[in-house]
Amino acid sequence: MKPLEGIRVLDLTRVLAGPYCTALLADLGAEIIKLEPPRGDDYRHIGPFNEGESALFTLNNRGKKSIALNLKDPEGLRLARAIAAGCDVVVENFRPGVAEKIGLGPERLRGDHPGLVYCSISGFGQTGPFRDLPAYDLVVQAMSGLMAATGEEGGAPLKTGESIADLMGGLFGSWAIMAALVQKARSGQGATLDVAMYDALFSLLTTSHAQYLYGGETPQRVGNRHPLSTPFGCFATQDGQVVIAVLTPAQFARLAELIGQPDLPQDSRFATDEARTTHEPELKAMIEGWSRARSTEAAMTALAEAQLPSAPIWDIAQASASEHAQSRELIAHLPHDVLGHAAVVAQPVRFDDEKPAARVSAPGLGADGESILRDLCGVDAAELDDLRKAGVLT
Repeated sequence: MKPLEGIRVLDLTRVLAGPYCTALLADLGAEIIKLEPPRGDDYRHIGPFNEGESALFTLNNRGKKSIALNLKDPEGLRLARAIAAGCDVVVENFRPGVAEKIGLGPERLRGDHPGLVYCSISGFGQTGPFRDLPAYDLVVQAMSGLMAATGEEGGAPLKTGESIADLMGGLFGSWAIMAALVQKARSGQGATLDVAMYDALFSLLTTSHAQYLYGGETPQRVGNRHPLSTPFGCFATQDGQVVIAVLTPAQFARLAELIGQPDLPQDSRFATDEARTTHEPELKAMIEGWSRARSTEAAMTALAEAQLPSAPIWDIAQASASEHAQSRELIAHLPHDVLGHAAVVAQPVRFDDEKPAARVSAPGLGADGESILRDLCGVDAAELDDLRKAGVLT
């Protein structure tokens, strides 16, 4: 039995933060009813495509059921409320205020169903002066402090290579929902959750917090090295780069021995982590005097033999093809109505040495509408036909 089996979720979300949140819940066994507009989630129309199916939609909507309702029609709205009444959780990521305006806000739905866990995910939260700003990942990265601290030394700010603000909003959303379900199991009361991508991303900037809140310094861009510890970064080899991560005095002594500079720990410039960071350019030149004379593979072998944390820099193809990724089942292939089987990357945690994942891939638009309305709203075949003719049900 999966941890969330028996939990039913009405998913009113679109694009990334919300769908990622509910995909994680689907992996853990929750029944996810994805309510889409007649045109479908925006991500259904964004590439890359495989046989007409969006890769981004497929990856982030695994394990869900789909119903397509026109919420602008009073009957569509009534049916949405009826579905919500049969759910344990509702998740939405409309702009703040929109859910209330259309009649699907927490006050209305929790008034009918006090045990409901209602989770809103937005760019900047349901309150505050920034609440109405666009909830784009790039906007959140730019304003959180992450971009300002990311980039080459002396260079311009850089975003990360992923939509990290969206994903963190979804991750914290799923975390908060599960905490609220534990509370509900104890008290019988649901909760209204306000998850902001901005708050979520800001909370993760631990190194920047340490520098600013305790050191009184605004973090500066330092490229691929650590801003506080040295040597902790990328070093050139004959054919590429190798990552070396040295933190303790014992590790530094072994590295100094390996590169033929055994007296470095006694040099005042390199005797402490703080001193090494101050004199990072000099130390990096010494290390690269050793690493540039070797291939990445030879450097890795020598570092491993010296029991020093190190790594090559892999692209996604290399990471995906690694024996470790395959052993840990990082990529799964789930049944898909169009593709046959679709690759997905499920939640990463193992429970009692098992990795829960959704049973099927993403649904077709409205694929489960009939069964959802039959089971949760008591709609019969004649009524289903009328709903289709009226354009309420796609």
